[in-house]
Amino acid sequence: MKNIIQVKNISFHYPDKPLLFDNLTLDVHEGEWLAIIGQNGSGKSTLARLIDGLIVLDKGQIIVDGLTVNDQNIFDIRNKIGIVFQNPEDQFVGATVEDDVAFGLENRQVEREKMHEIVKKSLMDVSMLDFRNRIPANLSGGQKQRVAIAGIVALSPKIIILDEATSMLDPRGRNEILDLVYQIKKDNQLTVISITHDIDEAANADRVVILNEGRIIDEETPENIFQNTGQLQSVGLDSPYTSQLLAALKHRGIKPQRSYLNDEELIAWIKQLISKK
Repeated sequence: MKNIIQVKNISFHYPDKPLLFDNLTLDVHEGEWLAIIGQNGSGKSTLARLIDGLIVLDKGQIIVDGLTVNDQNIFDIRNKIGIVFQNPEDQFVGATVEDDVAFGLENRQVEREKMHEIVKKSLMDVSMLDFRNRIPANLSGGQKQRVAIAGIVALSPKIIILDEATSMLDPRGRNEILDLVYQIKKDNQLTVISITHDIDEAANADRVVILNEGRIIDEETPENIFQNTGQLQSVGLDSPYTSQLLAALKHRGIKPQRSYLNDEELIAWIKQLISKK
């Protein structure tokens, strides 16, 4: 399996602060959805910024799609990565939704007719074409994130990083954004890194990394990670809702086919139970 990102023995500290990362190593596989979970201050967002070259390593090396993250390669690397931040307003620069999505394309000097086609398709992909003439600040939280995602999709990155991108949304809005990103990932064969402290968001990833105080304490499938409730609790994290529900059902003598099920599997299993009654 090809690694699209390689974090090799990196160290980093903020000015006047102790080391946050000390010899940290992590590989991100091409085409996977990787969730990096941990409490606030664990280093999740810092790692995302190091990967994108927004801040500079003390030592070590990060390679993105064959390019080392450094001043020489930074433009090409940022063309490969799109980051959706917690507050989408931090990313808005256009007077209208359409202008905002077009901004990155203008910086690349894309021909105007082609630019209009890309902007239109990107807004259609996120179901925001009807809002193209709206002022971004007047949109709802979920709509703002859709516009931010459209701006990233327009630039055709290979990697999308969700940096706590759903933390300001209600559960319905969060699920809508995650479903949207999943479909975009599938349609465009992208790699997604989800930086989050939301366990339920991480539960549907291909692989989960637990980061605590700058150290990786585990990296495994969601199934294996969420069976170890003691480890999650030791770093201040809860089990996902599906695991909690399964535990309650087991307590009542109802045993599932497996010890862990994601959302879709749990719904299908419960439907199957009901149909047998």
